[in-house]
Amino acid sequence: MNKIIYLDNSATTFPKPEEVYSFMDYFYRHYGVNPGRSGYDLCVEAGHLVEKTRKTLTDFFNGDDPNRLCFTYNSTDALNLIIFGLLKEGDHAITTNLEHNSVLRPLYHLSKWGGVEVDYVPFDSQGFICPDDIKKRIKPNTRLVIVNHGSNVIGTLQPLREIGLICRTYGIPFAVDASQSAGQVPIDIKESLIDVIAFTGHKSLMGPTGIGGLYVREGIEIRFTRAGGTGVRSAQRTHLEEYPYRLEYGTPNVMGIAGLYAGINWINQQGIENIHEREMALLRKLRDGLKEIEGVTLYCQDSLENHIAVLLFNINGLEATEVATLLDVDYNIACRAGLQCAPLVHEQLGTDKIKGGVRFSLGPFNTEDHIKAAIQAVREIAAFARKNKNL
Repeated sequence: MNKIIYLDNSATTFPKPEEVYSFMDYFYRHYGVNPGRSGYDLCVEAGHLVEKTRKTLTDFFNGDDPNRLCFTYNSTDALNLIIFGLLKEGDHAITTNLEHNSVLRPLYHLSKWGGVEVDYVPFDSQGFICPDDIKKRIKPNTRLVIVNHGSNVIGTLQPLREIGLICRTYGIPFAVDASQSAGQVPIDIKESLIDVIAFTGHKSLMGPTGIGGLYVREGIEIRFTRAGGTGVRSAQRTHLEEYPYRLEYGTPNVMGIAGLYAGINWINQQGIENIHEREMALLRKLRDGLKEIEGVTLYCQDSLENHIAVLLFNINGLEATEVATLLDVDYNIACRAGLQCAPLVHEQLGTDKIKGGVRFSLGPFNTEDHIKAAIQAVREIAAFARKNKNL
């Protein structure tokens, strides 16, 4: 079998840098014990890596206090902690139609069974949220604004600072889902006036699956909705109030943290701006090539300013899943078809009626040859669809 052309980096980046694989293997072989639970050297070294990664991530997002960087299993886990920890009965939340189910489903559960009211702000024809549309929905009981920074469906980056300024003016916590954008573009939580940011390690931060986290600005307190072991003050019956233990429970994913540490170091060595510039250059070639193909429809790709390297398309006469299957079986191209866990995006685009779309998402290890092959594959599939339609 020919080597796969991997265009599903929004699901998880693949491959990872060699440095990530080798460091994870080295660390787990030599220091793969439970950190912070005992005083022997291996335990101390494991704990040192956890704290070093905490500080590295805090610096990465331009935070102040590494203790307020809390590790989770992924961004879904982090977003659940944020949403259930900030909202209660009688509260009002504002979010957008761009959100992933990791935000939509917790909010739906709270609206259906928890007495929380939720407003959903639509995006414009180019895929962007107007900050004034958020401002117009603010109520006296609004307790959270939560926004997807980089869309995993159409790739648009939302104006965080403008939204953050509105939230700070009204004293409303501003939470950001950076699942797609963290590691693709610089994020400065101070500049963007972000109160809480959620991230996952296995996407553009180049780490493994099973590790993520959140950073909570000082002055914002999230109620803990779980309880368990922390390795600290074991005689205390209640869960600890201070960060990071406030939002961390049980044995951490030490191997995942090791991989995340190596991934961030690789990004810093490469330069995040350089990575993004290269990915966007490839995306432009991909967008321009697909635009020329008869029967191909692109979504929110007229301008690629304030975008990450994600593209959604459909081929007339074929369902998205059929296209993805042909790309896989006949061309060895891996991509994602369907609703991409973000149903409101497709409902607003109207693509829900045709079972979603085909998503190409690029990563640091894609090449121009990959893009040329993808364009040629779509061209041939579109020609096949037109031929069948005319039969």
